[in-house]
Amino acid sequence: MTKKVSVAILGSTGFVGLELVKILSKHPNVNIVFFGTENNPNTLLKDIDPTIKVYDNSVTQLNETFDYSKADTVFMALPHGISHKYVKSFYDKIQIIDLSADFRLDDIDVYEKNYNEKHSASNLLSEFQYGLVEIYRNFLVNKQNIAVPGCYPTSVLIPLIPLLQNEVIDSKNIIIDSKSGYSGAGKKFDLKNIKNADDYNFYNYNTNSHRHICEIKQELMKHSKSSDVLFSFNPHILPNFRGMLSTIYCDLMPGFNKTDVINCLNDIVANNEFIKFKNDDQRADFFSIQNTNNCVLKIFDHYDSTKIILVSLIDNLVKGAAGQAVQSFNVSHDFEENIALVA
Repeated sequence: MTKKVSVAILGSTGFVGLELVKILSKHPNVNIVFFGTENNPNTLLKDIDPTIKVYDNSVTQLNETFDYSKADTVFMALPHGISHKYVKSFYDKIQIIDLSADFRLDDIDVYEKNYNEKHSASNLLSEFQYGLVEIYRNFLVNKQNIAVPGCYPTSVLIPLIPLLQNEVIDSKNIIIDSKSGYSGAGKKFDLKNIKNADDYNFYNYNTNSHRHICEIKQELMKHSKSSDVLFSFNPHILPNFRGMLSTIYCDLMPGFNKTDVINCLNDIVANNEFIKFKNDDQRADFFSIQNTNNCVLKIFDHYDSTKIILVSLIDNLVKGAAGQAVQSFNVSHDFEENIALVA
């Protein structure tokens, strides 16, 4: 008999929430029983997104009306500062997969400093497993509480962690230049910032002060054999709706070259269906990852042979959010990891 899991989605009408609905509606082991929203209650899903077919006649309800006894798992596609208030009620009663930043960080002081928010469930931080499947797969099996990584950290951590673990790159002077589609800013993002009648805009923001820096730092430090990891982080907003590209500049450790980098990353590619290499003659671009759960990697020589350039691409709404959440869910329930996900 096929195992069925009853699932609720809080925040189901946001960009990430709708992505969750689309992915989970294709999942043979899932029955979505609650579509939560903060701003669009009593609305047919098909009126919000006509592409949703399986649950098109389902009606949204206010997040606060969710009865946790009616579901086995709750996906929380809510902004930071809101999730932790719900988790207090759901903890130890239902599986929680949180897509906000509220349970990604180990240190409550770091969270409150970076998110300007008092955390109402800080005693539960240690109960959540960071859901970067390619690194923490074994820790996610049977896990009840999962914190889904941020999109920028996902694109950065997948290539950097193996290289730091194997001491192929220097942990100092890493430069991360990231570019994201505007969907990463949420539905409240003003499109006038990025488009007008004549042209498209492009700009960087929160250089070296972005909230994801502390998350990237936390995870890199766990896997580096050095006493510290030092990097610059410069994120940008593109006029594309979805997609994320991180270009990472690293110093190689003495005696290592591009071939060593590729050999090191080949291990993570070989053991993870959703991590893929592009060869020198293949272009790595947004079209190669949009609407997939893939992370596409490409390696470039630097004119200075002591350095290397890494390019990492993901769909910020899928591998950077909803897809990674479902991937973690699959692992936690011992389902095939790729169920409902596009590679």
